[in-house]
Amino acid sequence: MWTFPHYTPGKLPDWQALEHRFSWFADMKNVPQDPEWHAEGDVFVHTKMVCEALLELPEFQALSEQEQHILFAAAMLHDVEKRSTTKRESQGGKERIVSPNHAKKGEYTARTLLYTELAAPFAVREVIAKLVRLHGLPLWAIDKPNPERAAISASLQVDTTHLAMLAKADVLGRICRDQQDILLRIDLFRELCEENGCWGKARNFASDYGRYLYLNGRSEMPDYQPFDDRTFDVYAMCAIAGSGKDSYIRQHLAHLPMLSLDDIRRERKLDPADPKHTAEAVRLGKEQAKEYLRARTSFVFNATNLNRDLRSKWLPMFADYGARVHLIYLEVPYTQLLSQNRNREHSVPNDVIHRMINKLEIPDYSEAHTVDFVVSG
Repeated sequence: MWTFPHYTPGKLPDWQALEHRFSWFADMKNVPQDPEWHAEGDVFVHTKMVCEALLELPEFQALSEQEQHILFAAAMLHDVEKRSTTKRESQGGKERIVSPNHAKKGEYTARTLLYTELAAPFAVREVIAKLVRLHGLPLWAIDKPNPERAAISASLQVDTTHLAMLAKADVLGRICRDQQDILLRIDLFRELCEENGCWGKARNFASDYGRYLYLNGRSEMPDYQPFDDRTFDVYAMCAIAGSGKDSYIRQHLAHLPMLSLDDIRRERKLDPADPKHTAEAVRLGKEQAKEYLRARTSFVFNATNLNRDLRSKWLPMFADYGARVHLIYLEVPYTQLLSQNRNREHSVPNDVIHRMINKLEIPDYSEAHTVDFVVSG
């Protein structure tokens, strides 16, 4: 079982030990919050109040020890990047304290910490990272353009009962005038999930293809089962350098032609650190990809594809040409990654590896017709 340091279920955490061990926790001190929504004080005070409110919830106490450690970690980290995003701005003639995108940035920080320092198993780590990313959703889901799709999408990444629990603790761990109104929003989130078959469970879909179409807004009905007439496949790799993409391709996909951006760079002597050279490698790669796509030839796309923005430049193009797109994510433990990188023919500096880790965004089911996670260790 994975455990979060200095926390034992049924007991208060050792706040002094946590502050001493984690600089990111100490960093929360003196990070201001808007007094209208957070009269309790700075982010450090709020985070401690949220954690203690979470521990008091009967539904939290009913969880397994592993689930309690996961939710406690998410509570500790839910506002971790207010330290880097908080600013003052004028809204309607009044100065406000805001922290735009702190949840998104916090997801990356949580993932890096849990991978490089705390050795959380992949499934545990990703649930915590996504709880950090989505912790505000139960409060705002009903304001989304499509609340049903937002709830269903969240259920594919986290347990929505745990997400609601974290949101409830987040509200109880603050001092504000409209606390009861905000708690009501969490009740509405539960009703929304129950109505859409995703309260405490991932929403079922009739097929992977139907799921892909629904999550991308191309179908309004999650139960719709479309006819899949796609006749060829693209296998897109996604992994940090040194994770074993080439070995995986040799073992499982060697029968297919391969489009490799690294091979293009080496053949043309293009420097990956040069933006102009990178643009040229992408241009040449897309030319080659379109040759395969026009011929309806299955192939492997071998690149790191570390975040959604990078993947979005390729995967929709493959799908628009009629390919069935398979996204394959590879991961090995952190120490193994560093070792494999050192011993590979084309190793990259450790600082480059860490930059990759810091910007890693795990694929989700909206990005491809199938998403496979090949995780060792």
